Amino acid sequence: MNSKELYKTLCETEGHNIPLFLQYWWMDTVCHGKQWDVALALDRQGNISAAMPYLIGSKMGLRYVLQPQLTQYSGPWFRTDCDQTHATRQLCNHFRKLRLTIFNQNFAPSVTVLNGWEGYRSTPRITYRIEDIGDPQQVFAHFDKRHRQRQIRHCEHLLHPVELSPADFAAFHTRYWQSRGEKDLLSSEFMTRVIGTAQQRNQGLLLGLQDDHGILRAARFVAYDSRCAYSLLSALHPEGHPNGASPLLFWQMIAKLSSLTRSFDFEGSMVPSIAYSYSLYGAQPTTYFQLTRCPNPLLRALIKKKL
Repeated sequence: MNSKELYKTLCETEGHNIPLFLQYWWMDTVCHGKQWDVALALDRQGNISAAMPYLIGSKMGLRYVLQPQLTQYSGPWFRTDCDQTHATRQLCNHFRKLRLTIFNQNFAPSVTVLNGWEGYRSTPRITYRIEDIGDPQQVFAHFDKRHRQRQIRHCEHLLHPVELSPADFAAFHTRYWQSRGEKDLLSSEFMTRVIGTAQQRNQGLLLGLQDDHGILRAARFVAYDSRCAYSLLSALHPEGHPNGASPLLFWQMIAKLSSLTRSFDFEGSMVPSIAYSYSLYGAQPTTYFQLTRCPNPLLRALIKKKL
């Protein structure tokens, strides 16, 4: 079997231990029509001790490894009893053989030891998380009273939850970005495929809010595993929505997810205004690392400026 087939078997047997964004099905879904592979590290008995799936591409003869769309974290998965430093060196050797021009990956917050990644630049970044959503009422108690709780209580009488199809959400999402004078970076086909696949696996929650006239005012998609839920996509009605629509949607999703997963990740942000907004939900800053490598000094300078 090749590396992807071995990894697929690993995910089928160890899936409960492998984070959402590293799962075979997730990579196969978000990389549809593109090339992806997986780096494997083996122990002395030939068993997989570490794995790292990745999207690979090329442009004008330059090969790169970047984050797939809608995939917040990549990075390695390790068996709990493996020698992580030794396994990491095997993974690095795999990427060295690819002769990449650019390597750029966001490692999950759970990856805190970076031994073995010599030659890579690590940059700490911040996301915002509620670590324990098991008691929704306790979570709500930590929402900012003046902003979030008041907005939610007000909107509960104006907006009502409604189920959406992935295609309906994709169309709503596209209209939202068009109303802002911007092009949606995600195609409708891509969003429909990812949301639909996650729902079929009972690892995706799609929820909308409509008013008394049946008009959809806000919608959000969250993907999750047993460890954490990740807020990935959202959209608001182009012609307006009540001020508390987004807080109400977050609250209702957290309540629904409380028995399905442990934590809730708001997915960023390093932008101060967005970070402040997430802190009003009681979310705490959580560090993760972005690893980059670019041997070409000119490209390295351009990437550093962009990032």
